[in-house]
Amino acid sequence: MRRNKKERQQQLTDTIQENPFITDEELADKFSVSVQTIRLDRLELSIPELRERIKKVAENNFDDEVRALPIEEVIGEIIDIQLDQSAISILDVKAEHVFKRNQIARGHHVFAQANSLAVAVINDELALTAKANIQFKRSVKVNERVIAKAEVTKIDQDSGRTFVEVKSFVQNELVFKGEFEMYRSKNN
Repeated sequence: MRRNKKERQQQLTDTIQENPFITDEELADKFSVSVQTIRLDRLELSIPELRERIKKVAENNFDDEVRALPIEEVIGEIIDIQLDQSAISILDVKAEHVFKRNQIARGHHVFAQANSLAVAVINDELALTAKANIQFKRSVKVNERVIAKAEVTKIDQDSGRTFVEVKSFVQNELVFKGEFEMYRSKNN
C-alpha cells in the first residue's frame, strides 16, 4: 500500500521512536521506498542517522560506568548497562567478521560480544569468565545486526561468582544463548 509523503513520514517517526536501532535499509523495505527516500525523509524531519541515534540512546542510558574492562575492549557497542543487573550491546556484522566463502559470521565474534558483555555488566574491577555454556541457534550473516542482552541471574558473594545469561538476537530471532559463570573479587 502506497502512502502519501506526510503519512509515511509520520509512520517513519513512530517506527524510529519504537526502535531507534532500525537501519535505513530496513525502513526502506518496510515502507516500500528507496533508501534514498528514507534518508531524505529523515533529513527533512531532522532525524539523525543510525550511528547518532545509537550514541544518543547510549548517552541517555549510561547511569553506570563499566568497571571490569575498558569500554573500548567491549566487543560491540554498549547501549544500556545497569551494573550487576543487565546490559545491551549491538554488533553490526561486517565483511571482516565473516568467512569469505559463505558470508557467515565466525562464531568467535558472536561469542566475544556475549562474553565481553557478561564481563562488562559485573560491578567489580576484576571479572573473568570461569565457565560458559553456550549454544549457537542459527548462523549470523554479513550485514546483520546482533543485539546481545545480558542479565545477571545470581550473585554469590561467598564464592565470588556471578551468573550471567546472555541472549543474542537478529531481528527478534534468537541466534545465540550463553550462560556465563563469572569470577569476581570477593571484596566487592
